Amino acid sequence: MNEDKIRIKVCGMTRLQDALFAVQCGVDALGFIFHRKSARYIDPEEARVIIEQLPPFVDVVGVFVDKEREEVEEIVRYCRLGYVQLHGDESPKYAERLLRFASPCEVIKAFRVGDHTTSEDFDPYVPHVKAFLLDTFDKELAGGTGQTFDWSIISRLGLRKPCILAGGLDPENITAALQVVRPYGVDVNSGVEVAPGIKDHRQIREFVRAVREFDDLDISGQI
Repeated sequence: MNEDKIRIKVCGMTRLQDALFAVQCGVDALGFIFHRKSARYIDPEEARVIIEQLPPFVDVVGVFVDKEREEVEEIVRYCRLGYVQLHGDESPKYAERLLRFASPCEVIKAFRVGDHTTSEDFDPYVPHVKAFLLDTFDKELAGGTGQTFDWSIISRLGLRKPCILAGGLDPENITAALQVVRPYGVDVNSGVEVAPGIKDHRQIREFVRAVREFDDLDISGQI
């Protein structure tokens, strides 16, 4: 097994058949969005039904936006989440307390990246999070924009935690993104959909294939 392979997360899961197909394709993690304003919102009851039917060794991530910490902790326990992805303006203190009280659940902090983003934005979160997820900045949306950002910005941020790249990724642009960023993991959502929350199985398969082909070339030294 290649321990250096790029991890793949498919987010915005709402249907069991999509979740199981993604796992069959070799996806490492599935994301469930518990933000009611999202077009891909899923009720914790429905998410739990899907999660209970997943095979072992699949990471389950809950996505939250500025939700009361106690509510997040309740959903973590109810759905048996392995990771909480904070996609709002949650403070470092919020992340610290969530890590303490929702243990053994780990925390991922998402940032919407633009020309305004600096390394100082990330530093206070370093002791409390497992990774940083980098998404596209939009003043109206917390995520799910379907748009990419200038990936070259990442190299100047000096991130001190693993980087998960998100924001408008799809089977057509993922190879170019990996050549620029070489992240620990990638997060795809709208780029493998036919409609919000409804995944395109062919696109999932093609996305995974493109990432794994990049992995193979990287290992062989051809990149």
